[in-house]
Amino acid sequence: MLNVQDWINKVNDWVWGAPLIILLVLVGVYLTIRTKGLQFRYLIYAHKLAFTRHDDGAQGDISHFQSLMTALAATIGIGSITGVATAVATGGLGALFWMWVAAVVGMATKYGEAILAVKYRTVDKNGEMCGGPMYYLERGLKLKWLGVIFAILGAGAAFGTGNMVQSNSVSLALKGLFGFSPIWSGILLMVATGVALLGGIKSIGKVTGYLVPAMASFYILGGLLIILFNITAVPHAFAVIVKAAFTGQAAVGGFFGASVMLAIQMGISRGVFSSEAGLGSSPIAAAAAKTDYPGRQALVSMCSVFITTGIVCTITGLVIVISGVFGDLGPSGKMIDGSNLALHAFDKLLPYGGLIVTIALIPFAYSTILGWAYYGEKCMEYLFGERINKIYRLIFTLLVLPGAMLSLDFVWGFANIMNGLMAFPNLVGLIFLGGVIAKETSNFEKILKFEKAEKKQKKLALKNAK
Repeated sequence: MLNVQDWINKVNDWVWGAPLIILLVLVGVYLTIRTKGLQFRYLIYAHKLAFTRHDDGAQGDISHFQSLMTALAATIGIGSITGVATAVATGGLGALFWMWVAAVVGMATKYGEAILAVKYRTVDKNGEMCGGPMYYLERGLKLKWLGVIFAILGAGAAFGTGNMVQSNSVSLALKGLFGFSPIWSGILLMVATGVALLGGIKSIGKVTGYLVPAMASFYILGGLLIILFNITAVPHAFAVIVKAAFTGQAAVGGFFGASVMLAIQMGISRGVFSSEAGLGSSPIAAAAAKTDYPGRQALVSMCSVFITTGIVCTITGLVIVISGVFGDLGPSGKMIDGSNLALHAFDKLLPYGGLIVTIALIPFAYSTILGWAYYGEKCMEYLFGERINKIYRLIFTLLVLPGAMLSLDFVWGFANIMNGLMAFPNLVGLIFLGGVIAKETSNFEKILKFEKAEKKQKKLALKNAK
């Protein structure tokens, strides 16, 4: 007779089977074609927008930068550390390559989600912006029932992906490094979460605006030091990753081997978990941004995929490969996985490296909890109205504690199921609103050309005046 974990695993395998993986990739390719490879053409400009432009006079609740940091808060960190390690531990080193593939096409998907979120956003009774898949499914596709389905699944994903996975990963890291009891880890995170959620999106935006750049820089610096100290091993690491992606992973240490299909499945599912491209969660934050045109914020949102998967996930993966800890067994005789695998890899190559991972992991998880709390709140608000917000925040805060004490397999399995299910209605919206995305992009590119020409004329006039 199957137990609960067996059922979770079976449903997870079904949800993240070939249909969803193929659909995620095809939607990314489709939007890449419809936007004429916009993620490649505007990558530098998009990052410039995110970190320098301020549309304070435009409609919205938070700045471009705070919107990006809120989206990054919900993606960068656990997905980029624990998610990478879990993907490798299950699908082999080749899973890293498929994470990169998911990121390349996912940038176009993330752009499309954000442009629709801003275009179809609305204002609630509290004067706050509301947007995301539920709104563009209702207002763009005229399919409110599909928006309701997304909102239900999005609220569930917030409890799994955005809440329990985060507190679980922190409790495991603290227990592994300091022997800290999971219940105390959960209590501390629960209290800190409740305090931050009192102020809503503006409070969350301010917290993440300071926390995310600091914690990301801390972790990235540690990872880059390891890579630089072992720079001669990097080419071989890339070669091993690419080979495993197309030939499968042979057994090594406590690892029992993995097929190419399993590497693809784990790489794309964890890549989506890391960047959230295709899930439909991050456009909820994009809709809150102060922006003059939907295309402007969409480019900013696109940056999060490059930062999370292109930079942070790559650093984590390279450190694991270079360290040679993949397949190592822990004190219990089981193969090391999850956040402990990343911790073990850093510890082997850098003095106090494990401490760097643990210290980074705590604010990573905390900021992710805050970002997803906002996503879940907006999904619940769509379903039940503004009156549900305070009740939701209380329930969300209380669930941090059990998440810290549940098993890793159960928590990740539940989170994966919710992620996969919420992706389906969102992807339907992206496919059938692809023409809207293309039209908005074309109009925005005309505006960019006009702004560029106007800027050039001003410089020329200033030069002639001198």
